Amino acid sequence: MSLKITPDHLGRAAVVYIRQSTLSQVVGNLESQRRQYGLVEAATAAGFAAVTVIDDDLGRSGSGLMVRPGFQKLVAAVCAGGIGAVFCLEASRLARNGRDWHHLIDLCALAGALVIDPDGVYDPRHVNDRLLLGLKGTMSEYELRDNGDLPPATPRPVAASCASPCRQDFAGVKPGGLRPTQTSTSSRRSGSSSASSANSAAPAKCSCGLERSM
Repeated sequence: MSLKITPDHLGRAAVVYIRQSTLSQVVGNLESQRRQYGLVEAATAAGFAAVTVIDDDLGRSGSGLMVRPGFQKLVAAVCAGGIGAVFCLEASRLARNGRDWHHLIDLCALAGALVIDPDGVYDPRHVNDRLLLGLKGTMSEYELRDNGDLPPATPRPVAASCASPCRQDFAGVKPGGLRPTQTSTSSRRSGSSSASSANSAAPAKCSCGLERSM
């Protein structure tokens, strides 16, 4: 038994989360079901007296594009504080999208629940374990996207640079080659000396709205 599994964890229940993505997998891939249901014995061997099985999501994708009542039940159970550990066959069984995965890991950290798979025991409150869990979740999502089951991520729009218009304005030429309107001599003389000094101290603005100190 791992030293990370404390009497506090064993005093609470363990949850075995079982999921397969499609109905064809449910019918044809019975070996995966057998291995996932076999985690009940692993939880009992680890010392958990109470073990709950959540298999409502058999035939439901973990991509985040489909409602998963089983996952919602798992999240609610972890939030209630009565879960000491979440058993899963692999990270992809819990979620194949970063939103659901990191949400569950954050809740496990807050509730002090462990995440256990055949590779090891992970405590999301520990930095190293959290990094490993984050990597597992990222790889799980990447595998789904690489297989073409998710649309490619939409690139973020890049803000247009305003360097060239700014330089032209400060050089005395506006975009398009037009000269700025010249202020008449009479209008310059009509202003008071105090207003003139205030105007000279005010920062100039370029066409993009940025201010430039004179």
